[in-house]
Amino acid sequence: MIVLKRKPDLVGTLASTLCLVHCVATPFIFIAQSSVFGSGGEPPVWWKFLDYMFLAISFIAVYWSTSTTNLNWIKPLFWISWILLLGIILNEKLAILSFPEVLIYIPTISLVILHLYNKKYCNCNNDKCCVNEG
Repeated sequence: MIVLKRKPDLVGTLASTLCLVHCVATPFIFIAQSSVFGSGGEPPVWWKFLDYMFLAISFIAVYWSTSTTNLNWIKPLFWISWILLLGIILNEKLAILSFPEVLIYIPTISLVILHLYNKKYCNCNNDKCCVNEG
C-alpha cells in the first residue's frame, strides 16, 4: 500500500498495461484451449477474476493519482477512462449491449497514457510537491 500511495502512476501504468496484455491474450488463450481440450471455450474462473482484480488496482491507482496531481484537467480524464473501463467490463460480464471487443482497449490505453503523462509531469522527490494545495 505504501508503494501505491507514493507511486500511484507507476502502479497504475503497470496495472493498466497488464490489463491490456490480459485483454489481448484472452482470445488466443480461448482458441488454444478450445482446440486442445475441445471445450466450449469457456475461460477458467481465475482468468475471469483478473478483470475485477485489475479494476480494483486501477481504481486505487486512479484515486491516488488524482489526489496527488496538480493537473486539474487530468483528473476527470482519469475518472472517465476508469468508468468506461468499468462499464465495458460489466457490460461484457452481464451481456447488456453488444459492443465490439476492441472497445476495451480505448480506456485501457488511455489509463496507461494518463499515468505515464502524470508520472512524467509529477516527477518529484517528496510526497507533497505534486499535490495541489490551493
